[in-house]
Amino acid sequence: MNTTQHTGPLRGCRVLELSSVIAGPFCGRLFADFGAEVIKVEPKEGDGVRSVGKRYQGKSLNAASILRNKSLVAIDLRTREGQDIIRRIVPKCDVVIENFRPGALEKWGLGYDALSKINPGLIMVRISGYGQSGPYSQRPGFGVIAEAMSGLRHITGDPDRPPARVGVQLTDYITGLYAAFGAMMALYHRARTGEGQYVDAALYECAFSFMEPHVPVFDKLGIVANRTGPAFADSAPNNLYPTHDGRYIHISGMHEAVFKRLAGAMGRPELASDPRFSTLIERNKHAAAIDDLVQRWTLEHTVDELEEKLGAADVPASRIYTLEDVFKDPHYRARNMLVEAPDDDLGTVKLAAPVPRLSRTPGRIVKAGGRVGQHTRAVLAELAGMSDDELDALERAGVIAHDQARNRKTVA
Repeated sequence: MNTTQHTGPLRGCRVLELSSVIAGPFCGRLFADFGAEVIKVEPKEGDGVRSVGKRYQGKSLNAASILRNKSLVAIDLRTREGQDIIRRIVPKCDVVIENFRPGALEKWGLGYDALSKINPGLIMVRISGYGQSGPYSQRPGFGVIAEAMSGLRHITGDPDRPPARVGVQLTDYITGLYAAFGAMMALYHRARTGEGQYVDAALYECAFSFMEPHVPVFDKLGIVANRTGPAFADSAPNNLYPTHDGRYIHISGMHEAVFKRLAGAMGRPELASDPRFSTLIERNKHAAAIDDLVQRWTLEHTVDELEEKLGAADVPASRIYTLEDVFKDPHYRARNMLVEAPDDDLGTVKLAAPVPRLSRTPGRIVKAGGRVGQHTRAVLAELAGMSDDELDALERAGVIAHDQARNRKTVA
């Protein structure tokens, strides 16, 4: 059963999502975008992601995106009956995604060892702050805290200011990507051997992996990577420059041929033969000087003028896009990166398109994320073999919930 009626490369793969907020639901969303049947289990009051971010007409716009393409089921996992329901569903699932604190599912009899006995081929994706083992494993995990521990936060921002953060839950999204990649590798292994396994995706480790270029540098040279602001170290000119109309443009002219073209676009072709700027090594020694020259030039022109001049000269450059710029941009439009997705409450809502693009079996958004418990009865009747009488009793006991705004047998 797939309530989203999606065809895609993962069609036939069933995922049970027992996770909340960002990293786990994002991992599940990636599966759902490419055709997997993702059954999202959330508490009766709804996943915490429904309270994060802006709302429109009473609906979480964040949830509209991250819960898209999923079957939505409301079960109280803290009850024995709720735990029994999961055990009845797991044999029919390929992947379970969870992000409880390590050991929590084991207390409920829902850990990997227990579930793999009833489904030996099961892939369990376990997302946590610090991993399933180690002295920090029982610490409460939170994306931005793990980011601080990873070192990634330390190198983000301007050198004369405290570490900054990116305006999205970066570490959660990084971890969700790694978790999905780990699950796909495990599924590939299972296809060859029949063996299931679990994927241990720790927030701090996934963020730390992005520190890759700085690790051997510290090991061999003892250099601690630090914040460099908008400039990219040792690649001058490769920086952010202000424009005449109060915008910013990033220009990358580090390579010799590109710098020569940049100098020509600036009307200063002689800069390319200036001994201070004739090679990347020399430009790095005089980075402040070349950045000052480029900035003087960019301040004389609007961002539109600069993009036109630099584009004509084949110099990599872009204004710093706002979402308003994204919505207006012809390339985003041509590539269909903003999808008008059907939404049960709002009619439609624009969402970011699935990526990456597959030539034969691309991802697709069938519908935006729906209401809490929207598919509870349909899913449990189909996968757990429950009768209406059983479902009625569980609902009266508060173990399950379904969307009150719909007929209980309706499947979106």
